Amino acid sequence: MLPSFFIAHGSPLLAIENNEYTHFLNDLGRNLPRPKAIVIFSAHWESQVQQVSEVEQYSTIYDFGGFDPALYTIQYPAKGNHDVSKEIKDLLTANGIPFSIEKKRGLDHGSWVVLRLLYPNADIPVIAMSVNSNLTPQEQYKIGKSLSVLRAKDILIIASGGTSHNLMALNWADNGEITPWALEFEDWLAHHLHQWDLDSLFKYDSLAPNAQYAVPPHGKEHFIPLFYAMGAADDVQKAKLLHRSFRYGSLTHSVWQFG
Repeated sequence: MLPSFFIAHGSPLLAIENNEYTHFLNDLGRNLPRPKAIVIFSAHWESQVQQVSEVEQYSTIYDFGGFDPALYTIQYPAKGNHDVSKEIKDLLTANGIPFSIEKKRGLDHGSWVVLRLLYPNADIPVIAMSVNSNLTPQEQYKIGKSLSVLRAKDILIIASGGTSHNLMALNWADNGEITPWALEFEDWLAHHLHQWDLDSLFKYDSLAPNAQYAVPPHGKEHFIPLFYAMGAADDVQKAKLLHRSFRYGSLTHSVWQFG
């Protein structure tokens, strides 16, 4: 059975960089058993009702501005899979989760940057999923949990976001120093994830030190994919931190494996 993953997508520049984190993701893709399909929740696709993609072939969305022109030439032409989309629809229906079908939207950088580093050939079918920061963590977890049976069918579930993601607090000098409040927040998070302490994790905004900096109101959508990924491994409830590094002082590059 495949695990589920929370993977930080960091800056769009990861798509053209060679560093510790990009090398880790390259290796992760090579070492994982090849999945039949990939279900990916992206922080950059928000909706009030759960969206499930049903796309023949994805376009590539450049949902950012002011970066290296090379980024805007990258294509990730992954195909969809109608059978897997239907299975997702059936699972959401069985669990009483409202949803809508999206037939046109391409892959945003929260999806394609991560997928391209893992599987550069774009030869594995993808089903893109939205996130909703207005739901409670319990509701976000339930959506992931409803899809957990897919893992036994060699379908990889990924949630793409960032646990500490405050663009207003970044150190653009990027001198290698880790901002103390970000490290304290990430250490708290790691402790409670390893314990699968849902009671505390669901109240992260009031219990975690420096949560107001790591997950500001305008950055919640990057943190919440964590709950979708955890829910997808509710049957095992085991968390493992595979990688953690920092960029610009407080932007966390973390990869959590669940299950």
